[in-house]
Amino acid sequence: MSKKLNKINRKARVRKKLRSSSAEKIRLSVFRSSNHIYAQVIDDNTGKTLAYASSLNNKNKKEDGNIGSASVVGELIAERSIKAGVKKVYFDRGGYKYHGRVKALAEKARETGLEF
Repeated sequence: MSKKLNKINRKARVRKKLRSSSAEKIRLSVFRSSNHIYAQVIDDNTGKTLAYASSLNNKNKKEDGNIGSASVVGELIAERSIKAGVKKVYFDRGGYKYHGRVKALAEKARETGLEF
């Protein structure tokens, strides 16, 4: 199998576990590219994005690096989702390993007030 197909299978496996566990919570989805990281809070029942944050507008990127930028995004997504009325979410890591930027985003979102 190719790397791309393996990633698609991992992503589907993670999302399947999230959907089967409960339909009442909302999903915090993470996407990371080589330069940036994006997070959005999605209500799968209605198919709408409730909150969004990314490192595209992060001015501290050069000072903090990628992990520092991811933690800023984690703080932003937590603040915006709490403002939208969402406190409990499922963490959808999107097939990425739970380390580095993905872990930094998740830990900062937990510290700021989101419950996983």
